[in-house]
Amino acid sequence: MRLPAPRLSPAPDVATSEEFLAGFSRLRTELKIPEQHSDAAMAEVEAAIAAGPTLPPEAGALEIADRNDLELVAIDPPGSKDLDQAYFARRTSSGFEVSYAIADVAAYVKPGGALDQESRKRGVTYYSPDRRCSLYPEALSEGAASLLESADRQSLLWTINLDSDGALIDARLERARVRVRAAISYQQVQDQLDAGTAGEPLELLAEIGQLRQALERDRGGISLNLPGQEVVAHGDSYQLSYDRSLPVEGFNAQISLLTGIAAAGLMVEAGTGLLRTLPPANPDVVEELRSQAGALGVDWPREMSYPEFIRGLDPARSTDIALLNSSTGVLRGAGYLAFVNETPTRAEHHAIASNYAHVTAPLRRMADRYVNEILLAICADRPLPEWSVAALADLPSELDRARSRESSLERAIVDWVEAITLRHRIGEQFDGVIIRRLDDDHVRVQLRDPAVVAKVDSKTAQAGNDAELTLVEAKPEHRRVVFEF
Repeated sequence: MRLPAPRLSPAPDVATSEEFLAGFSRLRTELKIPEQHSDAAMAEVEAAIAAGPTLPPEAGALEIADRNDLELVAIDPPGSKDLDQAYFARRTSSGFEVSYAIADVAAYVKPGGALDQESRKRGVTYYSPDRRCSLYPEALSEGAASLLESADRQSLLWTINLDSDGALIDARLERARVRVRAAISYQQVQDQLDAGTAGEPLELLAEIGQLRQALERDRGGISLNLPGQEVVAHGDSYQLSYDRSLPVEGFNAQISLLTGIAAAGLMVEAGTGLLRTLPPANPDVVEELRSQAGALGVDWPREMSYPEFIRGLDPARSTDIALLNSSTGVLRGAGYLAFVNETPTRAEHHAIASNYAHVTAPLRRMADRYVNEILLAICADRPLPEWSVAALADLPSELDRARSRESSLERAIVDWVEAITLRHRIGEQFDGVIIRRLDDDHVRVQLRDPAVVAKVDSKTAQAGNDAELTLVEAKPEHRRVVFEF
């Protein structure tokens, strides 16, 4: 999520660019984030790019459709080069047709080869404020396979038909040659929508996105409107801010969610695949949240569901910030479920309120490449690729390890930048809000400026209350800041 967010004023005494870059590099080394690709992997990439996109084993001599007629647009953060998806939509007599092109990574990666094995160890692309440690070498992820503007590409093309209410009618996946007409940022799309100058495909993105959001609400889906911390470049330095989503980011996310829902349906029907899952909310945790709402004076009628209540919270209010943070404890236990020749049970992703699969980010997430080959076979009514099916059993644990390492890197970077940002401000007072009680002795406090979230000693402070804190310690070498009431 990258939206209009409060930004800190320049603070030239915080640190030099060199200190930040050295610190980010040190954290990557500490957490064993793989930065360089092996010589064998690089050699495979060079050979694959020289040969051009091919069909993976068992794909068959299928004709690749020519869909250069589609006015595809890639919508990403500014400066992005690893472009996984491109979008187009048109209105039909029954509703809408969405075209969603996905980077065809499998056209360049040999199953069982050095690059394939290396990607499984990495799992995902690791992002730092100064650089990305890509799942695949940049020549592939930011070059030959990326859906770059004005470049002809072999892609995986979803064609998804919706009715006039935005409900899924049918979907199919095929290989197709495409050309992205434009790569634009979320802010650019939002500006066009606000000014009324967006073309029909982008206007339909907003229309379809809102219809899908309404359907998500109707089926009991949950979207947390909770700003998170991010580290952003500011001139020659880096600063902390709270991110908030533009409306268009939510609309674009709905296209990705729609694709994942369609993919999950196809795999469940076929009896083989990989799903992203989340167990239902723990009733006891929901009741604890309801009690906290009552203590904070926030009305939660007994007949109102948990998803409906969460959607109505306003992150601009201190009490609602606390409740939104506490609500994250309800949505725990996300994982992956692999299944072969069976109908999966306990397969639903309860935040989405549907079966769901990760398929739209193969440049940045390793398993999508395997899953998409299964889906292509399903849609073409041909045997499933043995190399992809054979990998399913190990993919969940490999992805979980990658996600854990990714989260550790993100947390370490934020903690370190917090300490760097505050190290010259010992003794100063800061305004914040208590967002949750951690245990009998500690609370979590979110400062309003700078964008710092800290653990603070207190036996009596209550979530939802405003707080005035004094900074007593900031040690970058320990990634530690200490506040007192």
